[in-house]
Amino acid sequence: MENIKWEYKQFSALTSAELYYILTLRNEVFVVEQNCIYLDTDNKDQHAWHILGYINKKLVAYSRILPPGVSFHEASIGRVVTHSSIRRNGLGILLMKESIEKIITQFEVTEIRIGAQCYLIQFYVSLGFAVDGKEYIEDGIPHVEMLFKIKK
Repeated sequence: MENIKWEYKQFSALTSAELYYILTLRNEVFVVEQNCIYLDTDNKDQHAWHILGYINKKLVAYSRILPPGVSFHEASIGRVVTHSSIRRNGLGILLMKESIEKIITQFEVTEIRIGAQCYLIQFYVSLGFAVDGKEYIEDGIPHVEMLFKIKK
């Protein structure tokens, strides 16, 4: 991937501009592109580490990692998003690998649980996640819980 620069920040360390760019990217994809009306601000951002991927100072990749007990009993990764202009070139894989690595070093846990959109199951399976639950609807989109077991 061409010169991607990763930054990891807790909510309190984000600048107002960074938060604005994060929310813009999340809303461009999850609200507008996916045509899904929902409240993106869910009071979990304040507990998260935010993973920001920049190319030429433009935010093109983002996820948040959450400690155990915020979204699930296990640590979790959420709001995984890449800018539409740069998809299908492996950036999503790099973003997830960064997210997994940061969870391992930050929280020292043995499992990661996610709520994945069903159309992305194979993507997450390719990274080592396994389906761990029944399909459910969240914000009008089919999802399923998936679990990643960290090998020590």
